[in-house]
Amino acid sequence: SEPGILDKWRDRRFSYLMPLRNKVPTYNEETKSYVIQFEGKRVAQASIKNFQIIMENDKHEEEVVMQFGRVNEDLFTCDYRYPLSAIQAFGIALSSFDSRIARE
Repeated sequence: SEPGILDKWRDRRFSYLMPLRNKVPTYNEETKSYVIQFEGKRVAQASIKNFQIIMENDKHEEEVVMQFGRVNEDLFTCDYRYPLSAIQAFGIALSSFDSRIARE
C-alpha cells in the first residue's frame, strides 16, 4: 500500500510538501507604514489583519495563493487558489483573528 503522510514525514521524504509563506510588506515612506500591494480592488482598507500567502513557482517567481483583507469596518474578503482548499483558506483566515473574539 501507498505510504501515508506520517510515514513520509518520519522517513524525512518531504517532496510532497509545498512551502508557503507570508509576503513581507514593504515600508512606505509617505505613509510611514508597512504596506502590501493587493491585486484588484477588493481589499479597500488598511488593517493589521491584511495578509498574502505566496509560493515560489518553477521560474522562482512569487505567486499569491491566498489574500485576506479588510473591505470595510465589519467585512473582510478572502481569495485563495491551488494548492489551498476552501477549508484550509478559511482556517488560515480565522487564525488571523484574536482569540478574545470567542470570549466576547
